[in-house]
Amino acid sequence: MLLSTSVAFAQQENPKPQRSSIETDTRAIRQDIPMTNSIRKAFEKGSRNFSGKPGANYWQLETDFTIKASLDPSTQTITGSEKILVHNNSKDDLNAIILRLDHNVFRGDVPRGSSVPAENTEGMIVTAIKVQGESVDLNAAPRRRNDPPALSVRGLKNTVATITLVNPIKAGATAEVEIDWHTKLPGGDNGRGHRMTQRFDSTLFQPTQWFPRLAKYDDLRGWETSLYLGPAEFFNNFGSYDVSLTVPAGWIVSGTGVLQNPTEVLTPTVAERFAKVLDSDTEVTLVGEDEKGPGKATKAGDKLTWRFKADKVNDFAWATSDRFIWKATKADIPGKGQVPIYMVFIPERAQYFEKAGENTRHALEFYSKLWAPYPFPQLTLQDGPSAGMEYPMVINSNQGAADHEAAHQWWPMMVGTNETRYGWMDEGFNQYMNILSTADSRGVDYNLDGLGQSYGRISGLEDEAPMMWSANDAGPMYGFQTYQKAPLMLSMLGGIVGDEAVISAMKKYAEAWAFKHPSPWDYMFFMNNELGQNLGWFWYYWLFTTESVEGSIQNVSTSDGKTTVTVYQAGQMPSPVFLKVEFEEEGAAIKNLANAKMIDASTAEVTWPVTVWFDGSRTFDAVMDFGDRKIKQITLDPHGRFPDKEKADNVWPR
Repeated sequence: MLLSTSVAFAQQENPKPQRSSIETDTRAIRQDIPMTNSIRKAFEKGSRNFSGKPGANYWQLETDFTIKASLDPSTQTITGSEKILVHNNSKDDLNAIILRLDHNVFRGDVPRGSSVPAENTEGMIVTAIKVQGESVDLNAAPRRRNDPPALSVRGLKNTVATITLVNPIKAGATAEVEIDWHTKLPGGDNGRGHRMTQRFDSTLFQPTQWFPRLAKYDDLRGWETSLYLGPAEFFNNFGSYDVSLTVPAGWIVSGTGVLQNPTEVLTPTVAERFAKVLDSDTEVTLVGEDEKGPGKATKAGDKLTWRFKADKVNDFAWATSDRFIWKATKADIPGKGQVPIYMVFIPERAQYFEKAGENTRHALEFYSKLWAPYPFPQLTLQDGPSAGMEYPMVINSNQGAADHEAAHQWWPMMVGTNETRYGWMDEGFNQYMNILSTADSRGVDYNLDGLGQSYGRISGLEDEAPMMWSANDAGPMYGFQTYQKAPLMLSMLGGIVGDEAVISAMKKYAEAWAFKHPSPWDYMFFMNNELGQNLGWFWYYWLFTTESVEGSIQNVSTSDGKTTVTVYQAGQMPSPVFLKVEFEEEGAAIKNLANAKMIDASTAEVTWPVTVWFDGSRTFDAVMDFGDRKIKQITLDPHGRFPDKEKADNVWPR
């Protein structure tokens, strides 16, 4: 393509580039939080506001499930029927219902992320749908523009399907949806990624996201229609579950909720042990390795139906095997009392469960003190091919990931974040609290120093998506964006306001949004208010960009008894100026400064607020008048809280 005459002429007349250096002399510091169309909509409707708490007009859809399903181990297939009561608590009439059919990710003809199923299957086969008793045509031809409205469905072979309604579900009304379906659980050695392998041969099954679910409908976007691609997790409605699971006799079943009929499925001996779990201060065995089979582990017969109920949960998962050892212990939840912890595992993997009860007990008790009392009546660790996944009252985990997976009972099982889009509000917060829990379990103080600074080594990589970019589409650095970056962000926040202040504010945030669905904006504004600072600049640079601080000491000079430290920030992200000043052991008295704190007799820490950068300058002269005591060393960001790739230039003298 030819350049226009004017452009070609300009290039001849102005051969010098318009920019000659990587760093610019000035920078524009953004101090506010971007407001997208979705959050503006919620603010306009009064469902959310700048307090960061649920607004006066906040609402959320609720869904109550009644599921009856049976497992055929010979075909590795679950066949089920379900009724969903859709409580439309929104202000909108619903003209459609969006279904999540996650098992269609196991088909070979659907979009996927980096996950690879252990085997391709036919996915989720829906055989019948009714809405308010009226059958949906599963094979209707695509609707043309002038066709009359019809109760129909499209997308049944995808992970998201749409039921088009003729009669909308009115605002404030309740509708019943009935679905019949079956799905095969994938197994084998080729699975890559969580939830991609859901059985060991035909002897252990670990079903997850295994039934047609209703998508989330909220005040931000209406229906959440993001495809299930594998890596990113879920965003579901809260509600109740009444689930009946039929399996061969002799098979132990565990799952979300409380077992309703132990005396119908367990032998009298096992049922008695089950009833007395909380009476023992030690780990107890409910079903031992030598008690497998009908008449030993369970009642005799051909098939047995296990019934579970759960309230105020956002999903249901389970596991079953004819080889399970079943053990139990308990946790003492502050302000609540004792809750049982169950473990089911196969004999050859027993070594992975030797400390599972102990680790889980510590997690439940520690996080109950940290955030809020554990909200559910039990927790079960389920053995299987997925050893790191969480659902309400269920963690597919052994002792290795017990702390991390148990922590998920707070988010997203209690605080219902949108993991599909904002995984950092779930996994990232989890990684942060795991640091605190690990330190407590070892009897040492937690230490977040260095974490914030370490982000300087990542910032600038082109594969990194900002945290506010949809996690579902985060690409090759999904793990960093979703899991690892939030603790670094909270390390820097603690460096500004204090770690204990951050923990206290997040505790109150968890209380405000328990069993509700906060957005990132709710979190940001809540933290601002609780911490008493406008941290818009902080949230903007951490969540909406991939920028860093890149601070350094450029020069130190002394004149008339005053020391001036010239601090430079090469990055776009600003930070407070934090200097550690170490004096010679002997000399004149050290003067007090209003912005300084003496750490010991010869060391001071001096701070200047982030606002010193808001005029756009990249350099700041930090002037200190400590008197005539000679300064031995000055260190910028001594606790390593602000993103910085090169630490060597943070110390004077070099």
